Amino acid sequence: MMGSLGFLHTPALGSLPLSSSKPTRNKLHLAIQKPIGVTSGSQKFLGHQTFLFSPRISIYRRVQDSSTISVLVTDDSSTMTSTEEDTDNIGILGSDPGLEPYKDHFKYIVRKYAEQKALFEKYERGLEEFAQGYLKFGFNREEGGVVYREWAPAAQEAQLIGDFNGWNGANHSMEKNQFGVWSIKVPDSDGNPAIPHNSRVKFRFKHGDGIWVDRIPAWIKYATVDPASFGAPYDGVYWDPPSSERYQFKYPRPPKPKAPRIYEAHVGMSSSEPRINSYREFADDILPRIRANNYNTVQLMAVMEHSYYASFGYHVTNFFAVSSRSGTPEDLKYLIDKAHSLGLRVLMDVVHSHASNNVTDGLNGFDVGQCSQESYFHTGDRGYHKSWDSRLFNYANWEVLRFLLSNLRWWLEEFKFDGFRFDGVTSMLYHHHGINMAFTGNYDEYFNVSGMPGLGRPVFEGGIGFEYRLAMAIPDKWIDYLKNKNDEDWSMNEISWSLTNRRYTEKCISYAESHDQAIVGDKTIAFFLMDKEMYSGMSCLTDASPTIDRGIALHKMIHFITMALGGEGYLNFMGNEFGHPDWIDFPREGNGWSYEKCRRQWDLVELEHLRYKFMNAFDRAMNLLDDKFSFLASTKQIVSSTNEEDKVIVFERGDLVFVFNFHPENTYDGYKVGCDLPGKYRVALDSDALEFGGHGRVGHDADHFTSPEGIPGVPETNFNNRPNSFKVLSPPRTCVVYYRVEESEEENNDSVLVGVNETLAADAGAQQENLKESAYVKDNDIDTNPSNV
Repeated sequence: MMGSLGFLHTPALGSLPLSSSKPTRNKLHLAIQKPIGVTSGSQKFLGHQTFLFSPRISIYRRVQDSSTISVLVTDDSSTMTSTEEDTDNIGILGSDPGLEPYKDHFKYIVRKYAEQKALFEKYERGLEEFAQGYLKFGFNREEGGVVYREWAPAAQEAQLIGDFNGWNGANHSMEKNQFGVWSIKVPDSDGNPAIPHNSRVKFRFKHGDGIWVDRIPAWIKYATVDPASFGAPYDGVYWDPPSSERYQFKYPRPPKPKAPRIYEAHVGMSSSEPRINSYREFADDILPRIRANNYNTVQLMAVMEHSYYASFGYHVTNFFAVSSRSGTPEDLKYLIDKAHSLGLRVLMDVVHSHASNNVTDGLNGFDVGQCSQESYFHTGDRGYHKSWDSRLFNYANWEVLRFLLSNLRWWLEEFKFDGFRFDGVTSMLYHHHGINMAFTGNYDEYFNVSGMPGLGRPVFEGGIGFEYRLAMAIPDKWIDYLKNKNDEDWSMNEISWSLTNRRYTEKCISYAESHDQAIVGDKTIAFFLMDKEMYSGMSCLTDASPTIDRGIALHKMIHFITMALGGEGYLNFMGNEFGHPDWIDFPREGNGWSYEKCRRQWDLVELEHLRYKFMNAFDRAMNLLDDKFSFLASTKQIVSSTNEEDKVIVFERGDLVFVFNFHPENTYDGYKVGCDLPGKYRVALDSDALEFGGHGRVGHDADHFTSPEGIPGVPETNFNNRPNSFKVLSPPRTCVVYYRVEESEEENNDSVLVGVNETLAADAGAQQENLKESAYVKDNDIDTNPSNV
């Protein structure tokens, strides 16, 4: 359920929602600055040589350096104005001349941004204050009482009702101002709040037809439902705990990592038992696992309240409220603080592209047929997303902007989230919302409404300001290969091209699979590879079948090459790191409302006699490799060989050399690989190591000395355009990474450098033991169906 996505880290406020909400599996791919194609004996420079292509021009261009991508908001030195001189200087055109024909478009969005920002400054004392709407709207303590405000211009009369007045609003009528905002102050009683903490409340109003309706307040901070009553409506809850019950954060936000390694997680389905997990259980039981596998960022799905659990959190009903299924707002704060204590940053999966069409529980209940100017949503077809059966925001409305921008700040300030992953950006960008639209890379497809190129560039350059985008074409390519191609037909050129085909200077988060690929009706990579044998052939007590041997080998290779070559960050969905079997199926009428497949079977990776542990250990090791060598953050990305006959891909990321042998049978002894720097190389990581379920065919104590190739500085005389080379052993279906031994390190600290691969494995093993000792999984309570082998 994802359209095009963007990531924002170290967020600040300074950009606006874009236009209007999100097609199921309708991917939007960036207009591409195509890197030079690779064949055997050639190379690809990402970030150094790019092929810019548009319908009008087609050129090669050498770019000297890549610049750091800024965060969402610009600093004072880059403040934009609406003068013609400023809008003529669009920085993004400097890195992509192919966008020159669309300069007027960029001038337009820069001017509109500056005009909107000026309006905020004129009428709201700036964007920062404008985005603190939660201090004014909804329920807030003010001197001597509780003040409640609600924007509902279509209402004719309004009352506040709840437990505090016996659901009779006769004595709590509200007043309306000229902007359509209703308000009431409920005085304290005997020094105590007249509306008790954790009591139920609703907004009752009469619309034009003379009918009174009850709705959950739009800015409500907590909403609950009676779990014992099937299909019961939600109630808004006044949440203002006393200081003794309010969670106090203890730990600062961790520093921003050089490159995000993201663990995508769903709290509700994170239990090993068939039930909904809690925020506190996730914090105590799951966060240590994530940290042990060397991720540095957690992305939480389904945080915003959503009445329909099976929507995966994408049909939001209450935007300022945490999902009550997993606990209270204070419980979520505990989770985030615990993550920070472990050095994990926390991203929130935010949905501002559309809203649930649920009238009883959600924002849609405020739409009673009024005009678009008086509603959160557009009217008619423009306000409805037919693929998602949901409502689309009217981003032109002042109060809609206040609502959504304040919503972002609320989660940052109140809960200490470190950033967001925005869902459904395609639908926000385009009036067609991406429905029945296939993007081919032709720049004309991206403009005249709003421009896709520039999403990942700073606002002051004419970009939109996201820091990363998700490389959504990558998992599609892997699914295509696993479904439709024999191993012998896998194209090294095509794999390399799919992983490196991204816009220069716009960072990407790569992933082989996310929650999308795990939903019922689809398959995870592990299940594509091993299918039913995952239930019968994962025991280490017997030899692995050819299917299992191939499956585990390719599972490691697919995830690792995606991480190493596919972007500037990496994402994995909860459980896929160890090849979790089964798809995800939320409780629904069609499965008897069962939670059986809406959980994670953590015991599978804990049991020593099962092979799931090997995939998990390799996942931990490849993350640790980035910890040690920071290759994801390196702008040096060079594919030197994609040999179709050998089925081998060789590339450099940073100063590491990666050798992937996808051939199902061939071992290459003395295989020559090109490299940049001369010297001595050793194994840093080996997927064929025994500790990762491999066959141990590659020696880790061997030194690989380079030989010069051709004339220095003349690439065409070099080996695969690389000035040096060394020879390696490359078994079938393996990936091996080599690092260069620095002479000074070798002289001073040789003992530390022996067997980096073993160091990775040892660290992984130690962390695994620590995890076991913590007894986070209670084996007695877990159904181990796939482990019955």
